[in-house]
Amino acid sequence: MAIIPHKSWLRRQVEDGLRRGFERAYKTVQVDSHKFLLQLGSAYGVPINSFRGVYSVELSRLDDAAQRVIHGGMKIAAAEGAGLGLGGFATMVPDFGILAAITLRMIQKLSLIYGFEYNTDEETAELWIAAASAAGVDISREILEKEVVNRFVPKVIQRIAAQASTEAVEKWAGRVIPIASSVIGAGLNYYFVRAWGRRAQAHFRKKHIEVRHSMNAAARPIPLAAGSGRLSS
Repeated sequence: MAIIPHKSWLRRQVEDGLRRGFERAYKTVQVDSHKFLLQLGSAYGVPINSFRGVYSVELSRLDDAAQRVIHGGMKIAAAEGAGLGLGGFATMVPDFGILAAITLRMIQKLSLIYGFEYNTDEETAELWIAAASAAGVDISREILEKEVVNRFVPKVIQRIAAQASTEAVEKWAGRVIPIASSVIGAGLNYYFVRAWGRRAQAHFRKKHIEVRHSMNAAARPIPLAAGSGRLSS
């Protein structure tokens, strides 16, 4: 019975750390879309002049770029977890802030790869819906339609933090052990970013396919009615 309060306290620490980390990242972390557009061509082999151009690129090329972005985020997160993990629990909460920034940058890049920018409030809200999806949280459209982004995002962040802390607390419990927590921290951060990356990619990929199908349907010519020589109605 004595273990339950300890777990509850640890979960609160994890949730608070993730919440503050994502709130800080929301205000300060943003991938420069123009620079990333150039990077897509030079580093990822997706030569486009605008993000709308991704809809004319083979989907497999976009998937490959997405996988490389996720893998890059995993390596950075592992290195960060190994470094801060040396301090055990003392560095756990600061680690969450950095991990949140790494994760959000990865999600932003995945959004851009599949053709979704975040220049407007609605696009920003959609980005956080994707982040929630990556955390395993379902955000309904009804909530989005009733809220302005500055009130909507903090609510989403709170739900993300609550869900992620519940799932991660027992795995991260090993971080309270100094030195050994360096190895544990590297591994946990690595798999944390991998899981979120894969779920975020699935979210954006599904939306991308829906948009691509709609664009193809709009461009498809209306067939002639048989024997009439006229366009069918």
